Amino acid sequence: MKYYVGLDVALRSLALCVIDADGKIALERALPCEIKDVADCIRDFGKPVEMIGFEAGTMSQHLFHGLVAEGFEVVCMEARQVSAALSAMRNKTDKNDARGIAQVVRSGWYNPVHMKSRSSHCERALLTSRKTILRKCLDLENEIRGLFKAFGIRLPKAIKRYNFAKQVRPIIEADEGLSHALLPVLDAHETLLVIFVELDRRVKTYARKDPVCTRLMTAPGVGEITALSFKAAIDDPTRFKSSRNVGAHFGLTPRRFQSGEMDNHGRISRAGDEGVRANLYSAANSLLTRSRNPSRLKSWAMKLMRSKGRRRATVALARKLAVILHRMWVAGTDFRWNATEVTA
Repeated sequence: MKYYVGLDVALRSLALCVIDADGKIALERALPCEIKDVADCIRDFGKPVEMIGFEAGTMSQHLFHGLVAEGFEVVCMEARQVSAALSAMRNKTDKNDARGIAQVVRSGWYNPVHMKSRSSHCERALLTSRKTILRKCLDLENEIRGLFKAFGIRLPKAIKRYNFAKQVRPIIEADEGLSHALLPVLDAHETLLVIFVELDRRVKTYARKDPVCTRLMTAPGVGEITALSFKAAIDDPTRFKSSRNVGAHFGLTPRRFQSGEMDNHGRISRAGDEGVRANLYSAANSLLTRSRNPSRLKSWAMKLMRSKGRRRATVALARKLAVILHRMWVAGTDFRWNATEVTA
């Protein structure tokens, strides 16, 4: 008899449910969210477990690699699909969710989620740290701008981030009330700006030394941030059967609703990693507006822009860039600028 395990995972605890091949419950437990506790409980069960399953979440990476190291067959399932399956249950509890997840594992009606490597998560953490500090700098700048308006002070729209403190500090120090309220905020902005500069330097240095990122940066419009974010999000390029699937993975393909005679195509799905999608869009926009080197890719995008508009052309170019970057990575080749290089 085969047995299947479903885990409903929270931050510090989880609900475990074991069912047999007929769907009958064989064991239910509430456990701490620790690998050792889960492994000991399954071993104490004393019967062969075919598969352990849980939905993707914040603790899924830790649990997946830990349980695989313990010798179990583990699958992490797409959260959206599991949520749709569990929505049919009348009452939502951790115990019922664990039962439903076990039934999903038994039926095989799920999409497995790729579990990224530790190096990929480290690269993502570096990019996220840089982006978080940048957002805090922008928040403080906007807060100072907003508070200035109450005193009739209107700053220019365009002030370089590195010159913001130099232009604002004399205005604040000229007024005792403003100095008492805003100097600490300005000091915090300058401190965060120093941290951002250091993180930005680390990201760019890491990308320039990485062979995959160096190859991806040969494509027009693709810089260190785009290359590193794309590499961290893909992790393993062989997990895509076709390079065309990469555009859909990052939500750059249109939604579709087809039923009977109805077949509607909507806007892009915006699924997947929002940061990578934004970076690809920025790279495409840079290729259209800043790149001066002629290429078949830019010519195609410019022709599309004249017929479909700039916004649609930029999205389409971002989608094509994702496909090209993945193919460059898999094939181990640099970007080919002209027709001679393509046919060679």
